[in-house]
Amino acid sequence: MAHFVSILKSQATGRYYCGETQDIEDRLERHNSGRSKSTKSGIPWELVQLVVLANRIEARKLESKIKRIGIERWMNR
Repeated sequence: MAHFVSILKSQATGRYYCGETQDIEDRLERHNSGRSKSTKSGIPWELVQLVVLANRIEARKLESKIKRIGIERWMNR
């Protein structure tokens, strides 16, 4: 089943967030409604990049790689 790695940008702070999910619409709604503790302070969030992967294992690997090298650096590669 497809999984997504998303990069969000806070319209309030300019900060980026990277995460992995199976349901991107639900996850974005959770971030923007304040139900996600790690992104609550940056509401509203906008989706700036989305990568579709075959499964959760691949999505988690990519998410870790992006976080390891830095979100902005990964986007500007």
